Amino acid sequence: MDIFSKIKEKLSHEFIDIIEWLDYTDDTIAHRFERYQNEIKNGAKLIVREGQTAVFVNEGQLADVFEPGTYDLTTKNLPILATLKGWKYGFNSPFKAEVYFVNTHLFTDEKWGTKSPITLSDDRFGLVEIRAFGTYAFKIADAGKFIIDIVGTDNNFTNFEINEHLKSLIATRFTDTVGEANLPIELYAANTSELSETCQEVMQPEFLTVGISLEKFYIENVSMPEDLKKEIFEYSRIDKLDLDKLTKFKTAKAIEAAAQNEGGTAGAGMGMGMGFVLAQQMGGMMGATSQTNVQGTQQMGAVPPPMPVSVQYFYAVNGSQQGPVSFEQLQSLFANRTINRDSLVWKQGMANWSALKDVEELKSFLGGNTPPPLPNN
Repeated sequence: MDIFSKIKEKLSHEFIDIIEWLDYTDDTIAHRFERYQNEIKNGAKLIVREGQTAVFVNEGQLADVFEPGTYDLTTKNLPILATLKGWKYGFNSPFKAEVYFVNTHLFTDEKWGTKSPITLSDDRFGLVEIRAFGTYAFKIADAGKFIIDIVGTDNNFTNFEINEHLKSLIATRFTDTVGEANLPIELYAANTSELSETCQEVMQPEFLTVGISLEKFYIENVSMPEDLKKEIFEYSRIDKLDLDKLTKFKTAKAIEAAAQNEGGTAGAGMGMGMGFVLAQQMGGMMGATSQTNVQGTQQMGAVPPPMPVSVQYFYAVNGSQQGPVSFEQLQSLFANRTINRDSLVWKQGMANWSALKDVEELKSFLGGNTPPPLPNN
């Protein structure tokens, strides 16, 4: 071997690179391996550790992607790059390529939340506003696509840089998902697990378009205004209670409050109205007792009169027919403002629907100081 061959062999060994990246941070997603003028010597050694992927980029084009392992960089294991460069006889001189190491481990406990309230339409409460927040976890599923579409020429890309984009995407898709779910408003907070799984399925395809996999998605809390919470709790309690018992209880409480408010005209009017209803109920009970006593004095073979039939009412809410309900139940619906004086009602014997205020026996709901006319003798 002549002296020039020895020098050439010696220099070739001295110029062999070791291309590797040791990550000492928890937030770096992609790191560009820096070389002078991006030159890599023929036969350089590439070391890709577990949890990493190496991506070679040539003049903005994806060249090669290497999974964990150790590689000698020659035309044998760089077929795409060799094709892009058009080398037919191997790398006899340094070649230029950008090398990016991509961190493929799981990035956990990333925060998301709705910056503005989400407006939903509920059948019972109308337009309502909710907020939500939680956490998510992601990892890089396609390192090549991620480098080309997201990282670009950034030499040190962190999860902070991608999080703002991901959080905006999550908030948008979350809003669409809860809007299409069309659940009763109180069920959003009670079904966070099912809603989380649905949101993850909806968002996953869009994450994958940029090489990211959404591994976990959690909704930790769905919040709403305090006044809406109180209405929901009150509605749920009324829905579980016996409406007849609730009506009697509220009537007694109203009479008590009216008695304490001696100077209040409105309170007195309400007390009189509620008292009139209670008097009707008590009068009915006393009448039934008296009728029973009279029947007891009749002969054993006498036929008793037919049992009274409870009147059933239908009512309309938001253009929808509801019922039937009893007089007491209808009174309770009026007391908790499910219906009002102008709500349409109907019972058997009425030719058409009428406003509650125009039905004689229901006028007692409205209160008032004028008693009904005396019956004719």
